[in-house]
Amino acid sequence: MTRFPKIAGMLLLTLVPFVSAWAQELNCKVQVVSPQVQGSDRHIFETLQNAIFEFMNNRQWTNHRFTPEERIECNMLINITDRVSSDEFKATLSIQVSRPVYGTSYNTTLLNFNDNNFNFRYLEFQSMDFSDNMHQSNLTSMLAYYAYIVIGLDYDSFSDKGGSAYLLKAQNIVNNAQNAQERGWKAFESTQNRYWLIENLLNPAFVPLRSCMYKYHRKGLDEMSEDIVSARTNILEGIEALRPVHNQKPSSYLMQVFFNAKSEEIINIFSKADPSQKKRVVQVLMIIDPANSGKYNKILSGGE
Repeated sequence: MTRFPKIAGMLLLTLVPFVSAWAQELNCKVQVVSPQVQGSDRHIFETLQNAIFEFMNNRQWTNHRFTPEERIECNMLINITDRVSSDEFKATLSIQVSRPVYGTSYNTTLLNFNDNNFNFRYLEFQSMDFSDNMHQSNLTSMLAYYAYIVIGLDYDSFSDKGGSAYLLKAQNIVNNAQNAQERGWKAFESTQNRYWLIENLLNPAFVPLRSCMYKYHRKGLDEMSEDIVSARTNILEGIEALRPVHNQKPSSYLMQVFFNAKSEEIINIFSKADPSQKKRVVQVLMIIDPANSGKYNKILSGGE
């Protein structure tokens, strides 16, 4: 699979002698920390970190073949906050996903997300079993859920709603986990959890946001090196299309997640725009992203 259509032919020619060098989809860096946990038996956290790394990076999540340089970049920081028993842990997860921008050395953030209910059971050296059809382990279900979210968002950034198949797999994991004791899977537990993240992503009301992911990245950032004015216009149109989403779902979780990843980048993109574009983008951002409204005046002042 080549995620940059413009250079598909070049990549194919370049990689023909190395046809065997296919890789899995993710290049996921994993760090497990436990500063709040007392005790001398800390080797289990190293084992856990290695097990999660292997699970995320060595499992095949799609039926597409990636070359090593095409793997999706993501970072997972798992902070163990409590060891409840020998095999039960309370933790939080921070996950950041990025993708390269065509024609540059710049990587743009697709997701910057915190999950404060990343709780699970784990015995050292246990097998990391997972099935798409049933909830076997809270740990592997959570990891697989985020693997599919990562892939879905990445695919959405390269083709309009291109990640639907993988977002549906994430939703299936949520459905399978409705009887799980651990928190994060159910609608009534919170308005900001794994249930609502995938519900929003697949809710028809949020189709403009998923289309914005494509327009912002593929028709915007990827084309900036060729025509910055046209690319910036495409990004602006994608953002303006989010106004009906805000009107229908004000203060929605997914909009918060999107702008948490993108607000600073948007400021940088439009700080050098022409005055009319600056005015347009600030007007709509003040309405659809009130949490960051204080920052958007930087656009009008050229980023200062």
